[in-house]
Amino acid sequence: MTPSNYDAIIQANLQAAFELGKTELAARLEAEYAAGTLAFRAFGTTCHVDRSGVRLQGAVDRGARGVIISLLARHAQREACIAEPWRAFRELPDSMPYVGAFRAHAELPLVTHVEALVAAAAETAVRLGGGVAARPVSGDCGLTLEPLPKIRLCYLLYRPDEDFPANATCLFSANADRFLPTDALADVGEYTTRAMIDALA
Repeated sequence: MTPSNYDAIIQANLQAAFELGKTELAARLEAEYAAGTLAFRAFGTTCHVDRSGVRLQGAVDRGARGVIISLLARHAQREACIAEPWRAFRELPDSMPYVGAFRAHAELPLVTHVEALVAAAAETAVRLGGGVAARPVSGDCGLTLEPLPKIRLCYLLYRPDEDFPANATCLFSANADRFLPTDALADVGEYTTRAMIDALA
């Protein structure tokens, strides 16, 4: 997709989503409906969605995040998020064409920030709607974040030591693919990673 296509894609997704009716869509997105819009948290900030578009912190988002959120609305389901067992991106359906890009954009950018992210884990969890694992399944720190309704990510952070360099892994909640296509889930990882790094500034 190119930026010139985003507006049309967002509009098509929202028109299809709102055919469910505002009340049903609000229930599926775990959103509040008021003053003509659906309100929920997205990527650590306030999000409002109506038929005309997606707004983050009050500003219309015509970019990739707007597309992701409109897709979430279009694919909304009544079922709840099931977090475990966590799934690696490569375990998601039809993920192979995106594995390299996911590693490059969702995991590798965190490597140089691992120490800072571990130190700021509690603050990051609060901002992005999650928690810090008392005993992570792996790594030195585990962050469970909810960047979008019903989509949870588990970030495992590894400090460098004598034998291995710093590393970061991003896992997805067990049924994340019920709410978004795999290519959009790759983008969720990328933009959540960006939000984590931005929070360190």
